[in-house]
Amino acid sequence: MSNTFGQLFRVTTFGESHGGGVGVVIDGCPPNIELSEARIQRELDRRRPGQSKIATQRKEEDRCEILSGIFGGKTLGTPIAILVRNKDARPEDYMEIAEKFRPSHADFTYEAKYGIRNWQGGGRASARETIGRVAAGAVAKKILSVLYAEFEIVAYVTQIHEVVAKINRSTVKGKEIEKNIVRCPDTVAAKKMVSLIEEIRNKGDSVGGVIECVVRGIPPGLGEPVFDKLDADLAKAMLSIPATKGFEIGSGFAATRMRGSQHNDPFEIRGGRIRAATNNSGGAQGGISNGEEIYFRVAFKPTATIAHEQKTVTSSRKQTQLAARGRHDPCVLPRAVPIVEAMAALVLCDHALRQRAIMIADRGMSSAEQ
Repeated sequence: MSNTFGQLFRVTTFGESHGGGVGVVIDGCPPNIELSEARIQRELDRRRPGQSKIATQRKEEDRCEILSGIFGGKTLGTPIAILVRNKDARPEDYMEIAEKFRPSHADFTYEAKYGIRNWQGGGRASARETIGRVAAGAVAKKILSVLYAEFEIVAYVTQIHEVVAKINRSTVKGKEIEKNIVRCPDTVAAKKMVSLIEEIRNKGDSVGGVIECVVRGIPPGLGEPVFDKLDADLAKAMLSIPATKGFEIGSGFAATRMRGSQHNDPFEIRGGRIRAATNNSGGAQGGISNGEEIYFRVAFKPTATIAHEQKTVTSSRKQTQLAARGRHDPCVLPRAVPIVEAMAALVLCDHALRQRAIMIADRGMSSAEQ
């Protein structure tokens, strides 16, 4: 079950970095939703390697194949299987790590857990696994757009190392994100970020940063009390993405420096609806959406693979050195933007379908009582 995410909208990813392919099986998608390979491909193209000079130069087209669950351009309500075949795998680049554990990778922990690991590019622990998530996220986005006419989700890079962007969260649009290769809508900061990443790559090192995501058009009522809170599920989703190290929603850790009188979001009637005058809560209160923008930030560590010789050990407990080989991003954030969007869409789609089930059941009970 560790490979499956969601309750009503369930996704199971499969495949390894240098195996035959990677993909996803989606179960719980409603029928009669218009869906095409082209829609899914647009999202995969944003994640694929080799798309810019600051990304890994592994050459993969990442062309998706829908194997089931679609007929006549519409979903059937049956499981949707999507496959992306690996084309540019180079397992020979990883021969050295068959016996050596890469620092801060999952090599040691996978072997500790299973007693065996696929050392070719990290196998299942590789970020290539996220192809399935992005494909499923494209489906989730489509469902959410059908359920909520005003639905919109935008993620963007807001920080690389010590370069911090200035972004108006409430007005930023998706088309602004795609205007530069670092996916930061602040053009001045974006240029500095690109220069920094190039400099770090030339030194054989890596850097991390922060991605912010804002979701608009989600009505109040999504989320469950106690363990399946909307913000708790978002946190789990984001921290399941490779290289993530932190999550905060709304005011986040800044709330620790505020008083209750400063942090509380007063209610008011606006446009005939109950609205919050401020949004320190980040769109969720008591684990349930309140109708305001949902916004959160995800921290990513520097890429673990660097072109420096590092101290490590072998599987036979011998001290040794390791000089990394292979093709890797000096900074994962530009390609992680669509992954963050996808995981947020999966959470919201699952909770939207759960809420819809409650409303349908409630209407059924009311009709029966009449």
